[in-house]
Amino acid sequence: MAKELNLPNSLTIARIAFLPVGAYAIFKNGGDDQTWQWIAWVIFFLIGMTDVLDGKLARSRNSVTELGKFLDPVADKAMIATAMISLSILDRLPWWITIVILSREIFITFFRLAVINRGVIPANRGGKLKAMFQGFGVGFYVMPLSSSLYWFRDGFMYIAIALTIGTGIYYVRSALK
Repeated sequence: MAKELNLPNSLTIARIAFLPVGAYAIFKNGGDDQTWQWIAWVIFFLIGMTDVLDGKLARSRNSVTELGKFLDPVADKAMIATAMISLSILDRLPWWITIVILSREIFITFFRLAVINRGVIPANRGGKLKAMFQGFGVGFYVMPLSSSLYWFRDGFMYIAIALTIGTGIYYVRSALK
């Protein structure tokens, strides 16, 4: 188990542990304080960058583990879920978007558990692209953007939704082969 608790996996665990701080910042002062919106964005950005760092460290140090391959996407989903649910509670992100994306993420997580005896299926490029669009898309909702940029924010999120659904279908098909 000591091999499993290497630096990349420790960073992944820290990402999960820091999510309540991000949620706190989103809700601070009723969620309408632009300073706290920027603070929340910085917190989630740093959590997202830690995701990039832990992956690079794991590959460069040849310390990719089964725990890391499983826990990393769980941490990604927890980050997106924390931000999306918080934003939807504040009526800054439509609930239907949160439900569509999180339903797919929950389904895939349980699906991964169901097929784990065949081995963990690592994230592919489509999944990484999906995660990037989800992260940036949600980030644009966390930011205090001018309403003149909502078209960009919403367009980015619609691409994230399409990638979320498409990669979910691809993942299930790949696992069932």
